[in-house]
Amino acid sequence: MAPKRKKKSSRRKKSPKPILAASEDMEPVNMESMGHPEIYPLVLTTKTQEIFNCRIDEDITDEQPYKLINKEDIFEDLRNRAAVSDFHPVKKIVQEYPGNELLLVYDKDFKYGLNFYLIGTEEGKENYLNPPEVSEEQEEYKEYIPEDVYIYKPPVSKPWVSLGSEKEIEEESVTESTKQITYMISRKRSEFGAPIKFSDQNASSVKDAYIECTAYPDKNFTLKQLEKDVGMQVIPQIKDISTQTKWTYPKNATTQYYPREFSEEEKETLKQSKPLVDFLNNASISVEIALQQNEITNTFIDDWKHLAEEEGTFGDKTDTHLKEYQSFTDLHSPTEKMITCVSWHPTIYGLIAVSVAVRLSFEDRVHFSGKLLLQPSLILFWSFSDPIHPQLMLESPDDIFCFKFCPSDPNIIAGGCINGQIVMWDITAHADRIENIKGGGSRSKKATLKPMFLLEPESNKEAMYIRHCAVSSIENGHKRVITDIHWLTICFWDIRPQKPLTPQTTEKKKEESIEIPFDVPSTFLHLDLSWKPLTKLRLSKGETSLDHCPTKISLNEDHLLCKTQDKMLAQSKTAKAEEMNPYHNLESGVANLLKPIDDFCTKFFVGTEEGEVIYTDWKMERDPETGRFMPKKPVNLHTIHDGIVHTIQRSPFYDDIILTVGGWNVAIWKESVMTGPLLQSCCAPKRYTSGHWSLTRPGVFYIGREDGYIDIWDLLEKTHEPAQSQNICITMITCIKPWIFSPKQQFIAIADYYGTLHILEIPWTLSRPSANEMTSINHYFEREVKHLEYVEQRKKIREQEKKEMEQEMAKKKVKIYQKSKEQMEAELKMDYESYLELEKTVLINLGLIKVTEKGSYLDVM
Repeated sequence: MAPKRKKKSSRRKKSPKPILAASEDMEPVNMESMGHPEIYPLVLTTKTQEIFNCRIDEDITDEQPYKLINKEDIFEDLRNRAAVSDFHPVKKIVQEYPGNELLLVYDKDFKYGLNFYLIGTEEGKENYLNPPEVSEEQEEYKEYIPEDVYIYKPPVSKPWVSLGSEKEIEEESVTESTKQITYMISRKRSEFGAPIKFSDQNASSVKDAYIECTAYPDKNFTLKQLEKDVGMQVIPQIKDISTQTKWTYPKNATTQYYPREFSEEEKETLKQSKPLVDFLNNASISVEIALQQNEITNTFIDDWKHLAEEEGTFGDKTDTHLKEYQSFTDLHSPTEKMITCVSWHPTIYGLIAVSVAVRLSFEDRVHFSGKLLLQPSLILFWSFSDPIHPQLMLESPDDIFCFKFCPSDPNIIAGGCINGQIVMWDITAHADRIENIKGGGSRSKKATLKPMFLLEPESNKEAMYIRHCAVSSIENGHKRVITDIHWLTICFWDIRPQKPLTPQTTEKKKEESIEIPFDVPSTFLHLDLSWKPLTKLRLSKGETSLDHCPTKISLNEDHLLCKTQDKMLAQSKTAKAEEMNPYHNLESGVANLLKPIDDFCTKFFVGTEEGEVIYTDWKMERDPETGRFMPKKPVNLHTIHDGIVHTIQRSPFYDDIILTVGGWNVAIWKESVMTGPLLQSCCAPKRYTSGHWSLTRPGVFYIGREDGYIDIWDLLEKTHEPAQSQNICITMITCIKPWIFSPKQQFIAIADYYGTLHILEIPWTLSRPSANEMTSINHYFEREVKHLEYVEQRKKIREQEKKEMEQEMAKKKVKIYQKSKEQMEAELKMDYESYLELEKTVLINLGLIKVTEKGSYLDVM
C-alpha cells in the first residue's frame, strides 16, 4: 500500500525576515569568516535610530555613513528596554569595549547582511576613520582595471543561525504516517486456467464461511483536520414586541350578590331526606379518624427539611472545598517578607490586618542588622475594595510576630516584637478613613478587581503611615521573640504612669514636650520607653536553673470578658463614650475602680519550643522560707509533640477543650483531665505549622502544613485522619484565621511564607452545623474521657499485679534457696555412704578385709 500523506494547509506562512538572534548565553556573531572579526552586524529599528540620532538619509548620508555613539547612552538604553533594545545582542562587546565612543556604520548595500554594523575594537575604528594611504603603484593598477569587469569572490561559509525555517520544511515534507501492510496471495499451479463454476450456498451452514466485518475506528487512519472552511451569514436581528392599549376612561362599577338560601320548608325536607342521612353516616367515620390524627401528630412539620439536613451532615460531598475569594500581596516591599500574624477587624467588614517580617535566619539578621534598621517594620491593613494598596501601615521599632485588637476598643492594638518589646497603637484618629473604604455587604457588592495599569490615578494614593504611641522598656521586656500576645498575657503590663522619684523642673518638662512628634497620639504617651510589666512568671524546669521557652498560651478569657462588658455597661451610664477619654483615669491611677473577680480561673496552657504542653497557674504563692512571691509549680506537663508548638487554642463551643498543634501531630485536651490528650493524631507526611477551630461547627478544625496544604478535620466523619486535604500555595502556611461575615457566608484567611494572604470562602458543608452536632461531639469527648479513665485504671491494676508478681517471685527465690541447702546436705550424706560402701568392696576384693560368719569385718594385717 502507498504511504498515507498528511493533509497540509493550503495557506503558506511567509518566511520571517532573517535576522541575527542572540541572547546573553550566546556569543555575538561577527564577520570573522569574512576577514573582519571586529565587525558586528546589527539591525536598528526606526525607534532606535531616533533615540541615537542616526536616522538614514537625515543624520547618516552617503557622504558621512557613520555615527559615533557614547558608551553610556547604550547602557542607558539597555537598562530602559532590556532585551527589547537593538544593542542587546552586542551587550557583551559594549561592556568590554575600552573606549568611551563606539563607531556605528550604515551598511547601505547590506554587505554584511544587516542595515548597520558596529566596530568593536579601537584599532578597527581608527582604520575606518583614518584609512591607510594607498601607494602610487596600486593606484596606477586600479586605473588599468575597468569598472565593468566582474571580480569573482568565492563564497565564504557562515555559521548556521536557526530562524525556524526547518519547522516549515518539516511540515511540508511527505512522511510515512502509517505502517505499511503486505499481503501474500498464493494458488496451486494446477488450478491456473481451470474453469470456475459459481454456486449459491448457505453461509451459516459451512464452517468458517460467514465472517462479520463490523466497522471500528482505526487510530492509524484518523485524519486530523488542519483547515476548515466556515461560512457565515449576517442576518438582521428580529425582536417580537407587544403592546397593550391603556383604557383612558375608567369607570366605577359595583356588583352586589346574595346567597341562595333554602326556605324553612325546604330545610326540613332536606334534613329528613335519606341521601343526606346516608352521607353523614358514611363520612362521620373518616372525619373522626382525621381529627384523631391531627391530635396525635403534627401535620405541619416539614419532613423534607429534616431529611436534607441529615444528608448534608453525613456524606454530602457536593461542595466541600475552599474557594479562592481574594488575595493580597505587598508589591511595593523592597525585601522578601513573610506574614507572621493575621487578625480580622472586629467590627468592619472586609478589613484585615497582617504583620510582616523579613525572611532571615538569626545569623543573617545579625549580619544585616545595619540594613534592617533602615527598613520599616509594619502592620498592613488590607481592604476587599483595594487588593493592591494597603489602607494603613502601623510602624514599629522591630518586626512584629504577634498582635491583637483590644476587645473593648478595636482602635487600640497591642503587638509583640522580635526584640521582646510590647508596642501599642491608637488608630482612633483614622477610624473614619478605614470605615469609608470598607467593602459591600454581600457577594454581589464585591469590588471589581482591575489590573494595576487600569486603576484610576486617584486610587493609586499612598497608604498612611501611623507611628506607635507607646513602647515598653527593653530592660524589663522579654528576653526572646514574643510569639503570642493576649490582653491578659504571661507578662502583666501596668499602663498607669510611674510616679517620678524626684520632681522635674518646668524647663525639663518643656524640653520633653517639644520632643513629642506631632503625628503620635497622646493616649499612651506617658508609657513610652518606661512601660514595665506588673508581674513576671518564670517557667522553670524543676530543680535546675533552666527555664522553659514558651511559644503559645491559652487563657480562659470568657469569664473575664463577661466581667469587663458588665463593667463597661456600668460606666456607660455615667458618661457618654464620645464625650470622655476611656483612658483618662490611667494617669491618676485606677486602684479605686478595681474590684476582685470571684471564681476566676488563673490556670492556663503553655506550649514550648521543645513540644511540651504545660498546664500551670500564674497566681503567685508566698515562699515560707524567704517570704517572697514565687510562681507555682506546673500542675502537669506532657511531651506529646515532636517539634515547636505553633497553636494552643480553646474551642469556641467548649471552654475546657483545647487544640494544640506542633511538630508532626495534633492533640485535643480537656482541662479537667490530666492523664493525657483526648485525641492524638499519628505523624503527618509534613510538619504542621498552624491551626484554628471552626467558628460555627464544633467538630471541625483547620491545620496548615509546611508544604502549602491545609488539612480539614471533621470529627463527625473521621477521628484518626483528616477528612480532606487541599492545596493552597507552594510554600509554608504561617497563619490561619476564619471569619464569619453572615450566616450564609464565611471566610478563612491563610497566610504563607512568601508574604501572600489568601482569602477563601468556606463551603456550606463546613460552615453549617447539623442539628445534633453539638451533642454528638460532646458525647465523643465524654467517651474519650471514660476511655482515658479506663486506661488509667488498667495501668494501676497492672502496676499492682506487677508488684504482687515481684513479691511472689522474691518469695519463691527464698524458698528455692532454702530447699537447695537441705538437698545439698542430703546428697552429701548419700555420697559419703556410697563412698564407704565402695571402700569396703575394694578392701574385700583385695583381701585386706574378711567377712565373718556373723557378718562383721575382720582386718588382715
